[in-house]
Amino acid sequence: MKQNTLYLVIGALVVVVIALGIYVYREQSKPKGVELKIDDKGISIQQN
Repeated sequence: MKQNTLYLVIGALVVVVIALGIYVYREQSKPKGVELKIDDKGISIQQN
């Protein structure tokens, strides 16, 4: 029982580290500047 709990905690930490790494990578790879979207809702401008 105690060993299963240890594996569960380690697995949860691994998942958190992977998710955090993906989040940081996506934030770093966003283009800098102004984002312009034209779709069926109209035109939207967002500064990054």
